[in-house]
Amino acid sequence: MPRQSIEMASFSHSNPIPGASRIGPMIASSVIVGRDPGSSTIPQSADEQIENCFVHIGECLKATGADWRHVLRITFFVPDGSYRELCNPPWVERFPDPASRPARHTQVVGGKGPVTCEFIAYVDD
Repeated sequence: MPRQSIEMASFSHSNPIPGASRIGPMIASSVIVGRDPGSSTIPQSADEQIENCFVHIGECLKATGADWRHVLRITFFVPDGSYRELCNPPWVERFPDPASRPARHTQVVGGKGPVTCEFIAYVDD
């Protein structure tokens, strides 16, 4: 199966890598930074950075013909452990059914960097 590079209008990389890559039913993102959509500006608010990550994931899913039900796992990389609970409101909004939520990991990386994430999705239809 050929590999397909996925680009997003709301988020692009400065390096020669796509926003995500798809082979068959598998989709894996590159790192997604919580920048404002279509900009290189990173909001000061952790809530906004996290919401921006979800916006970028949603756009990437749409670009591949997938949606939130196809997400298998999301990993967040945050500078502080208190950010974990900030991920919950947009998480529950996208995944309201507790019996059908993807795996999630929030890795505390320390420092003062922005919130970033990556995801894996599986499209079987």
